[in-house]
Amino acid sequence: MKVQKLIRFLPDWKNAALAVISAILLILAFPDFEFWFLAWFALVPLLWAIERENESPVKSFAVGWLFGTIFFFGTCWWLTFAPITYAGFPSLLAYFLMLCVSVAVGIFPGIFSALLSLILNRYGNLAILSAPFIWIFTEFLRYWLTGNNWNAIGYSQAFNKGLIGSAEFGGIYLVGFWCIFLNSLATLIILSLIQISAIKNNGNARAGKDDLFIVILTSVFVLPFAFFPTFSFSEYLNDKINIIAIQPNVPMAGLTYEKWKSLRQKHAELAESALAKLPADNRLPTTVIFPESPMNFAYEEDEEFQRFVHAFAAKHDVNVLFNSAEPDAASNKYFNSAVLVGPQGTELAQYDKIYLVPFGESVPAPLQSIVPAFVGSFSYGSEYDLVPLGDAKAGIMICFESHFGQLSREYVRNGADVLIEMTNDGYLGPTPVLRQHLANAVFRAVETNRPVLRVTNVGITAYIDERGQVIDPAASYTEDTRIWSVSKSDGGQTFYVRYGDWFAWLCSVITIVLLISVFVRTQRIESE
Repeated sequence: MKVQKLIRFLPDWKNAALAVISAILLILAFPDFEFWFLAWFALVPLLWAIERENESPVKSFAVGWLFGTIFFFGTCWWLTFAPITYAGFPSLLAYFLMLCVSVAVGIFPGIFSALLSLILNRYGNLAILSAPFIWIFTEFLRYWLTGNNWNAIGYSQAFNKGLIGSAEFGGIYLVGFWCIFLNSLATLIILSLIQISAIKNNGNARAGKDDLFIVILTSVFVLPFAFFPTFSFSEYLNDKINIIAIQPNVPMAGLTYEKWKSLRQKHAELAESALAKLPADNRLPTTVIFPESPMNFAYEEDEEFQRFVHAFAAKHDVNVLFNSAEPDAASNKYFNSAVLVGPQGTELAQYDKIYLVPFGESVPAPLQSIVPAFVGSFSYGSEYDLVPLGDAKAGIMICFESHFGQLSREYVRNGADVLIEMTNDGYLGPTPVLRQHLANAVFRAVETNRPVLRVTNVGITAYIDERGQVIDPAASYTEDTRIWSVSKSDGGQTFYVRYGDWFAWLCSVITIVLLISVFVRTQRIESE
């Protein structure tokens, strides 16, 4: 009896198959596959399945849940690499836990599907055009409830310059909106043609033709805003600052103290080889950047390291920016910090990481006594400290922080001329995370109209310009260096920097209004 009750809530197998097809197509739109154009119509099967199940929000939820579970597992399976490789987890257990996480996060596409089915059931096929608003609402909901929005659909467009320009107006959410909008138009065309075919024997195909006319009209007047965005351009002063980026390829395990010292010296040697390439009469301020890595520098408490970095900075007359564990006297813990040291042997600036990796660098308070942090239990930073680079200023993003538009936005609002990402993805292996993480940084550059200097341990080290163009990337898992120049900007701010996630809030309000209208109309019909 219980099985029969459960079956009543399951979608038709054909609709479940459509959800699976959508999930596979969208997986292929993301790194490492990067068939980004698939994101423009990957959801058509899912939207069609929702329309077919629109009389049952529960069945529609199941369709979306199935889609979400497969999509998140297919794009984030690399999370199993670290526990399998470094913690000795059995592979089956690691993948089972990954499946559990995917099932949990898959609830959000399920919510999207259920809400869309309610609106479709009440307003008909044209309501498919509400899908972009509902999708962005559920992505935004995922961000607020889980603390991140990894692989939001907009990130599939990071390496496509057709849609990404709109990020400077509405961030990642506006780009995602356009992706879903294209899917909605394609779905409405299909539904209209089906409707025309079904009723033409009755001599009345007016409704389907009207929908097609609306599709054409919408495409003509709306799509130009998606594909022909206007990029803002900041002006920069002529005074340049040299940046030396070091990609040391430090291994994730087996670091004895002797190997640690040898690798530290390798940092210096790589930097010296890059400095030797500068013109002999170079008088520009120069900053050498060491990335986040397993080296675990501790500047304040390690006097021997202080002597090392001071000697290097003084010898070459450079500033050195590096990742360091810095003590937090208030909590008896440490900050995951970025520290800048000058050639005079003084600390010039320190930024303490604000967005810590959940369960990696910090465990939520209720679970701290139960679940250990995989990397360490750090204190949360609270200040948007900028780092001086000559006359220019830089905002620092440490690893996972490049995922948060709010952080880079605050930096630019406070006067940042450039963004620097210091990261180490080595624990996650040579997997799609390298390109997926790079995609995050691309959006931060476009949203803020500021270049992002991406300095990594194992890759992908690259200069990302204000339009999101990835320039001069280093090969992954190799030792390498890069020499870049940056300068002070004119301080101009994009619409996104000034107003943040306004578009996601707008989509949320529209979705809520649509749902209220559905319930009001339902009550009115039932009362008649």
